[in-house]
Amino acid sequence: MKTTLILLLAAAAGAAGHAATYQFDPLHTNVTFEIDHVISTNRGRFDRKEGVVEFDPQARTGSVSLTLDMSSISTSAPPFTRSLQSRDFFNVEQFPTARFVGDNFVFDGDRVVEVNGNLTMVGRTHPVKLKAIRFACVHNAMLQREVCGGDFEATVNRSAWGIDWGLPRFPDSVRLLLQVEAIRQ
Repeated sequence: MKTTLILLLAAAAGAAGHAATYQFDPLHTNVTFEIDHVISTNRGRFDRKEGVVEFDPQARTGSVSLTLDMSSISTSAPPFTRSLQSRDFFNVEQFPTARFVGDNFVFDGDRVVEVNGNLTMVGRTHPVKLKAIRFACVHNAMLQREVCGGDFEATVNRSAWGIDWGLPRFPDSVRLLLQVEAIRQ
């Protein structure tokens, strides 16, 4: 009986395809943003983030969860950083994290071209489409494990999350850029 159960479980696992869990590598994952500022571009980043990806390339399915520590926002100008952390923008004291949860991977053949999900920040949730600029899974010789990752981008309107300080003087649209590498667990 015990042997039969083990064989059934092994067969079920093999039938499930090549689904795997990947943990974001914080040393090779970056989340940045860009917003126009009169005659130039302001840029910033989130220094603390964590996430996990469930990915099955054979079934062409996946899910991703990315959490940002909003107090880790950083720009090249400390007064701007403090302003972004204030109630005028991300209200970090009341909303210490932001989270993207995507459950729809879009493929073109074998290639991931988009991840659709919801971004929750400042107490509001709205859909976001992350366009895959590039995406691949490779064997990492140093780690002796598979690593999947790529570059993703989206443009969102900050006013959808109630971040409307400075409108219309400063633009509503913000470009999000994600560089992700995730290690198979």
